[in-house]
Amino acid sequence: MTTTSSDLWHHYGRTRAERDRAVPDTFHWNWSQDSGPGPEVLGDLSGLVVGDLGAGAARHAAHLVSHHEPARVVAVDASPGQHELAVELFGHLAPRLCIVSSDAVSHLRAAAGTYDVLFSVFGALDFTDPGELLPAAAAALKPDGRLVFSTLAHYLNGAPAQPDVMAADIPAKTPEGEASTLRRWVLQEHVWVKILDDAGFTDIGVEVLPSTTEGPRTADTLLIRAVSIPRAQGRNPA
Repeated sequence: MTTTSSDLWHHYGRTRAERDRAVPDTFHWNWSQDSGPGPEVLGDLSGLVVGDLGAGAARHAAHLVSHHEPARVVAVDASPGQHELAVELFGHLAPRLCIVSSDAVSHLRAAAGTYDVLFSVFGALDFTDPGELLPAAAAALKPDGRLVFSTLAHYLNGAPAQPDVMAADIPAKTPEGEASTLRRWVLQEHVWVKILDDAGFTDIGVEVLPSTTEGPRTADTLLIRAVSIPRAQGRNPA
């Protein structure tokens, strides 16, 4: 996930890692990660090259390597702390699981035409300027490659999503525990559709996954799917 100069994701997931080091049996796309569609949304991954953008501790990527038949899954995250945690938990799944320390945009720009499928579960698509990330993703996908991601349908405090491509600052903490902020893109459905189209995607579909929990930090989820346009037929993303 893209951060500021300080590793604002350093502590994320470490409490869970102390008690749960297993490869997950499955995963879900909704905010509470407890129901609804699972990995089947990605389609048949047999023999394909898959990228997890903003992979965190690489749990989703590890599941795909262990329970499906991709040729390779690349788990990409900009946080040094998350990369270290992912290697500690799932480094034994190499070489089919490749854990990469990089921001998503830089990685994708260096990987033109590499991927059959790219996905993100509240990952890099939430925390990276989509004007940079989506064209890079379109170029990194093979013709007719698939992009699938989940993102917030509205802010966790209940405020509506943005009607334009605009980020909000949300609270975060440095590794030393000091208060900081990071940028998160919470966009309305039609905004995502437009910027995906502009970036070089077609067959764009958006599904709303209702919240399954109650409380002050719950949210509906947008599950978004799109297909890269073959270069000979359409736009050539920058």
